[in-house]
Amino acid sequence: MMPSPNPSAPHADIQAGLEPLITITKDAMQATNTIIVARMQSEIDLIPTLAGHLIAAGGKRMRPMLTLAGALLAGANKEQMDNAARLAASVEFIHTATLLHDDVIDESDMRRGNKTASAIWGNEASVLVGDFLFARAFELMVETGEISVLGRLSAAAARITEGEIAQMLLAGNPGAARADYFRVIEAKTAELFAAAAETGAMVGGADKPLSDAMRDYGMALGIAFQITDDALDYAASSEDMGKAVGDDFKEGKITLPVILAWQDGDETERKFWQRCLQEGEIGDSDLKEALAILENHNAITRSLAEARQHAETAAALAETWSFSSNGTAEALVAAARFAAERTL
Repeated sequence: MMPSPNPSAPHADIQAGLEPLITITKDAMQATNTIIVARMQSEIDLIPTLAGHLIAAGGKRMRPMLTLAGALLAGANKEQMDNAARLAASVEFIHTATLLHDDVIDESDMRRGNKTASAIWGNEASVLVGDFLFARAFELMVETGEISVLGRLSAAAARITEGEIAQMLLAGNPGAARADYFRVIEAKTAELFAAAAETGAMVGGADKPLSDAMRDYGMALGIAFQITDDALDYAASSEDMGKAVGDDFKEGKITLPVILAWQDGDETERKFWQRCLQEGEIGDSDLKEALAILENHNAITRSLAEARQHAETAAALAETWSFSSNGTAEALVAAARFAAERTL
């Protein structure tokens, strides 16, 4: 059971940001990046070219950093940190594979400000390279020699796929329940955050209470991250998002801002959401109308406030850990708050 947010905690003044986490994991991330580059190689040139296109595009690398932070928090030795680096690379491969598959399913043309792999090389190549990265991820898990870690990340990979299928089934249903939305984001997004943090602690030698707490931390952080992402799809600029604003709207995705607007909306507004999201009849001015309805019900602001609640749940967990000289717990507090405070 995750603790409730505690704004009055001793370290409530720690500011949101990823820099502390980047700093404490810098050396381990260098080792992780070396593994990533080595393991995405193949005698089939298209594989490293296509995989490298997405990996080189950047991203925050929060998931692998959480794996490494979990190991550091547990007081990992050199051998354990080497295994944590393998796991961190595995987590990044799982994440990249899901992005490749997502872009095919969503028919997306842009990601992180660049053309998607599917837009450049086609759907078939993107799916197959995603499968290759999944296979590499499992190779790296096996190399740690930790069967419990293999079981945990395997279960996470299955749950992520379940989440994607659940999202597909939810699409076009603006009257969906909040509980359905949260089931989707917990599975498709937060589960990998949770597994990354938990398995990092596990290979670092953590006891079960600490590894369980890292799992809960990752889950709360991941939920905050996804709610924020869904809210920003309607609020940020295309340049900030690295994709077209309103992509979720055009794809019929059901996210928290839409659910809140539907719940508060009148019959006319609900018919609008049904026409656009359920029937797929979207005109040139409909995104502007959707934004106006969301603004009328304060749906984006309310969604971001909910994201902050989950971020503070994660921060409250981290605040209970030992604030050691390496600054891991402090960095995890700052990272949790970043998940809800980021603007892109």
